[in-house]
Amino acid sequence: MTQDSFRPFETDLDEARALAILRAATQGADDGELFLERRRSEALVLDDGRIKTASYDASEGFGLRAVRGEVAGYAHSTHLTEQALLRAAETARLAVGDGGGTMADAPLGTNRRLYTDADPIAGASFPVKVETLREIDAYARGLDSRVVQVSATVAASLQEVEILRPDGLRLTDVRPMARLNVSVIVEHAGRRESGGAGGGGRFGLDSLIARDNWQAVAREALRIAQVNIEAVPAPAGVMDVVLGPGWPGVMLHEAVGHGLEGDFNRKGTSAFAGLMGAQVAAKGVTVLDDGTIPDRRGSITVDDEGTPSGRNLLIEDGILVGYMQDRQNARLMGVAPTGNGRRESHAHIPMPRMTNTYMLGGTADPAAILADLKDGIYAVGFGGGQVDITNGKFVFSCTEAYRVKDGKIGAPVKGATLIGDGPAAMKQVRAIGNDLALDPGIGNCGKAGQWVPVGVGQPTLLIGGLTVGGSAS
Repeated sequence: MTQDSFRPFETDLDEARALAILRAATQGADDGELFLERRRSEALVLDDGRIKTASYDASEGFGLRAVRGEVAGYAHSTHLTEQALLRAAETARLAVGDGGGTMADAPLGTNRRLYTDADPIAGASFPVKVETLREIDAYARGLDSRVVQVSATVAASLQEVEILRPDGLRLTDVRPMARLNVSVIVEHAGRRESGGAGGGGRFGLDSLIARDNWQAVAREALRIAQVNIEAVPAPAGVMDVVLGPGWPGVMLHEAVGHGLEGDFNRKGTSAFAGLMGAQVAAKGVTVLDDGTIPDRRGSITVDDEGTPSGRNLLIEDGILVGYMQDRQNARLMGVAPTGNGRRESHAHIPMPRMTNTYMLGGTADPAAILADLKDGIYAVGFGGGQVDITNGKFVFSCTEAYRVKDGKIGAPVKGATLIGDGPAAMKQVRAIGNDLALDPGIGNCGKAGQWVPVGVGQPTLLIGGLTVGGSAS
């Protein structure tokens, strides 16, 4: 543990009194908990040769929830006091009304450790972090005289949580996070293009700011910028698309993953609602959400309700076999929670959220998949995207993509967007590579105004009949 570990029941609250208040708030409820959190974070940003931002934030607080049927009462505070707990209990109690519920069974505990509990902020001194950023700037500029701007970020955080349930069960988790990002802008013949790279996970900063790592990240950011400076306008039309391995799995996350979260399916608003047991993807397509992968950005030892994370099968050989569940939706749907109840902080209520969502690899040689592409796009990197959960329709912009004709990778293209809908796209998967890869640790997921860290992944995929938006005539 850290030297100054989070022990709210030793330093701020009497556990017996807190438990009594929680029990009073959840009397006659179906579920509920007291979620206590302390979070510390640090971020240093170098831009154009100068330290632009150096921030350190610290916060703590609690959230108290009482659940009855489909209704949840929630109140939170940054004050870890009995008085604040009493006020929160009055608010949360409103959802219970006259009661009549039966308290759900407590989650099973776990002694599993998926990541270190060492503080990544303390893993390197402030001067070392500053000097590393300056070295990144100088290194990237030295690689190519066309580099006109370099931005680099080092960030680290430590989240410590305690969860107290009405039955007296206490669960704890200490969650580190570290990240390094580099962005490069090159200019040639009056044209400017950018490239970015980075990575991270639930570990210390040491490996990220090691020279061999940050140099590799800087080179990758520059490579993407160099590719884009040579890019030609993307074509437009309906065509076959090959998606590269790893980070392109963000399209799977958005276009399919959100539609497999329990709340959308319970309410009937997902494109996958009512399709359990149906063929929703091409044969060979197997999709999982796995929060148990050690050190990964999206991994959690226990979720924010105390349920141990799981390796949850969602689609198996094209058949829909599971949804991601928190405790409330699982109870209402008559299934077991899957360890996907997540929240951004103590100020937010938990809901079903993804952890690390990915498609398993197949048997095809990635080179052979590309060789079979007669006329289409090879998309390697993605930026922003938009998805309508109700029908799965998506629009994604490509940050690195190439035109392919007769199996030959041609010029890079700029301004390509992929347009389609998740359920249809999954049925149009025509080849699955044997090169499954996870993203480097850069994913964030937004839902209902809450952001949580996630992971994505996939092998090389050939998808038929996607609409490509571009500007080429």
